[in-house]
Amino acid sequence: MSNELLFPSEMAEADRLAIAAGPFDGIGLMRNAGAAVAAVVLKRYPAATRVHVLCGPGNNGGDGYVVARILRESAVDVSVWASGSPQGGRDAALAASECPVEARPLSDFVAEVGSVVVDALYGAGLSKPLSGDAAKVIDIAAELNLPVVAVDLPSGVSGESGNVLGKAFRARTTVTFARKKPGHLLLPGRELCGDIELADIGIDNSIVAQLQPRTFENIPALWLDRLPVPAVDAHKYKRGHVGVFSGGPSATGAARLSALAAARSGAGAVTLLSPANAMQVNAAHLTSVMLHKIDTIADVDEFVGSRRPSAFVLGPGFGIGEKTRDFALVVLGNAHGQGSGIDGLVLDADGITSFRDTPDALFEAARRPKTPALVMTPHEGEFAKLFPDVAGHHDLSKLAKARAAAKRASAILVYKGADTVIAAPNGRAAINSNGASWLATAGSGDVLSGIIAGLLAQGMPAFEAACAAVWIHAETGTRFGPGLIAEDLPLALVAVLRELVESRGMAAE
Repeated sequence: MSNELLFPSEMAEADRLAIAAGPFDGIGLMRNAGAAVAAVVLKRYPAATRVHVLCGPGNNGGDGYVVARILRESAVDVSVWASGSPQGGRDAALAASECPVEARPLSDFVAEVGSVVVDALYGAGLSKPLSGDAAKVIDIAAELNLPVVAVDLPSGVSGESGNVLGKAFRARTTVTFARKKPGHLLLPGRELCGDIELADIGIDNSIVAQLQPRTFENIPALWLDRLPVPAVDAHKYKRGHVGVFSGGPSATGAARLSALAAARSGAGAVTLLSPANAMQVNAAHLTSVMLHKIDTIADVDEFVGSRRPSAFVLGPGFGIGEKTRDFALVVLGNAHGQGSGIDGLVLDADGITSFRDTPDALFEAARRPKTPALVMTPHEGEFAKLFPDVAGHHDLSKLAKARAAAKRASAILVYKGADTVIAAPNGRAAINSNGASWLATAGSGDVLSGIIAGLLAQGMPAFEAACAAVWIHAETGTRFGPGLIAEDLPLALVAVLRELVESRGMAAE
């Protein structure tokens, strides 16, 4: 599976294992990496007046010397600017010795409009803020609007967190090797990478498998084989039953959006669970979605016992307070030890905020044996309310924060945003890479909650269901584009779901 993400330390271990296994030694891998970058430069910038290759003192710089050599052999006008010299006896030193272009000090860097910069200074391994001569070169490249091709990762971007360390290049293209790093997908790093090209330099998939990666790019390959497809003999309750809790008469729309999304994502039956004073409002807007009155915990118990729901959504438009907490805990508790068949509870919006003062009550309920999966979908503000200490830990990446929160809460954590992170209590995590700005509209998150619940109700494992829902939601938003409002999303899901089901069928053949 090529959607694994490797931290810089894991990538270094992959290099070590690959060198030990052969057939390429260290300089062989470096030559392959440099050749891959040079090929991208030649393909994308055939008319460049000059290519300026910036080389650091480590392996990233070694790749740069290979790039410069190959470009010179291809009759390209090349300049090399070095920040320090490679340590003697290292692969980078050998690569530098093979390069026919004399290196000049980075401090003397000058460039001209029409030239191209290859950033081979530090890559993903940078651990301290970028400053001094490198920062000046970044300013010059930006002022002249020079296209930058980054080797592995734009210098100044953390491969682990995507954060900018001091200052960073804004690349038009980033060429990375074997696997992407978290910093390629987490913001702001993702915006600074430009187009990302993944090059095979001779590190076999079996080498990556030895590392047992726990971090993934959220693409269909991660979960497509678990996407539910109805059997020939399926009836509506075999396809799962979702219950969506509605707010009062003036706050019913969010729950209806969730309910419709659950139905569109494949749930065989969906019931809107409405307080008595909102029954008429909801009835006026529902057709295929069923309606059931629920005002008390006893009503929830009766519904679970008589209608056998598979999943619930609680939070969208429901209101903040004790009733919300009670309903969440009774859903989790009702499933415990009673064979109710509840697969999961999706807690969003008001459902999350209601536990800001008593989070341990929720977390304790979620960690009990045989309790259904708890999936929480906070945006940044809601995350900070439930996990204030984690949110305030500025040294942690968004990925690390999501992992810490998921473990503490014994829940699947969907930490929303343009770079949504999905994390499980066991440490598995995925970073979404197809985020759509069109989804920044009221009600969009309610639709996401409904998709997750719909997939859960059909028996999809909670982590995979959350990952699939996030990707499907974003893909739908991208395809719809300008003018999107949340009401458009449930019907627009159909085309994306159809393609996924067809893809799964072809993969199974």
